[in-house]
Amino acid sequence: MSHGFDLERRLDQREDRDLRRHLDVAEAVTARTRFADDPKGGPPDFGEEAAVFASNNYLGLADDGRVQQVAELAARTVGTGAGASRLVTGDTHVHRALERDLAACKAAERALVFSSGYAANVGTIDALAPDVVFSDELNHASIIDGCRVGAGETVVYDHCDADDLRAEMAARADHTDDASDERWLVVTDSVFSMDGDIAPLSAVCDAADEFGAWVMVDEAHATGLFGDDGGGVVQREGLSDRVDVQLGTLSKALASQGGYVAGDEALVEYLLNAARSFVFSTGLSPPSAAAARESLRIARETDRVDDLWDTVETLRDGLEGMGYEVLGETHVLPVLVGDRADAVTLAAHLEERGVVAPAIRPPTVPEGTSRIRVAPMATHTADDVARCLDAFREAGEEVGLL
Repeated sequence: MSHGFDLERRLDQREDRDLRRHLDVAEAVTARTRFADDPKGGPPDFGEEAAVFASNNYLGLADDGRVQQVAELAARTVGTGAGASRLVTGDTHVHRALERDLAACKAAERALVFSSGYAANVGTIDALAPDVVFSDELNHASIIDGCRVGAGETVVYDHCDADDLRAEMAARADHTDDASDERWLVVTDSVFSMDGDIAPLSAVCDAADEFGAWVMVDEAHATGLFGDDGGGVVQREGLSDRVDVQLGTLSKALASQGGYVAGDEALVEYLLNAARSFVFSTGLSPPSAAAARESLRIARETDRVDDLWDTVETLRDGLEGMGYEVLGETHVLPVLVGDRADAVTLAAHLEERGVVAPAIRPPTVPEGTSRIRVAPMATHTADDVARCLDAFREAGEEVGLL
């Protein structure tokens, strides 16, 4: 009898189903860079420069000199790492300054920074310990895992469908004797990263209010891009006083690392005592905190966001003009392909033409909806955009999709 895990067989099965992933090494995290296959111990051999349309570095701030300068200063004056949990010795004035700015941005009493957005979601849902979580069916994996870790029940409602949410809540209330004593939490992304659409947050809040539930919104792909102060969709729609828990990441438009939760004083004070992913994790590095704060300042005070939306409009019009189906309504442009093998082939042909936009396949998206996720940056030039569109035209014709 063998108790081994037979990992080679599992890998072969993934390969046969076009589901095996591989790592490529990037020379830099910029709008244009060079890539090499994983060198597996040796120095990388970088190829020709490619235009990157797959990064969440939406505002192109990861290599911005202003952001790099404040990160370097924090490293020199505070340290390269926090050194401990923030509840021990890892809390610094850099963390506090970032949290003050995030709270102001989110129109919240207080904010708390975690080591990652994933940690923020899992730790918050676990700490709140809701009896029932009502979760959008296309929520991010970190929300799904937070629901799994929590002790309560999870009810999945149809994507972006507040009517189905209300129906699920009504059904729960009708069939549970002590529903009035239960703690209910409604959780949704604001911008869905693989579909590029926006949750109907006002209607979600209406449904939650009807049944006395709390609302938690993950603004990972909206922070820094929506609202007058970069506060996200919640801010744009004037819902800050109706959303009990606002989350987000510092690793996308804010070009750093980490996650945050914003809300009232009691929420934050409770989480810093009860969220295991905060209590038992080393604090976010001071350079990352400083970089995120500077990125937030730039996002709020410059026209980079407008540059991004101009690029998004040009790409969407060009892709749809060729005959591609482009999903969503945001800066995320999912080009629907359908078959996962076709999506992998299309991505390979794009890469041959100097455009990096990998295929998104199950389990990240449902079976039969594989796609190319095009993610523009504010720092993409007109030449980059033209290169991307030309590559999609040529590759689509070669694969037989156009």
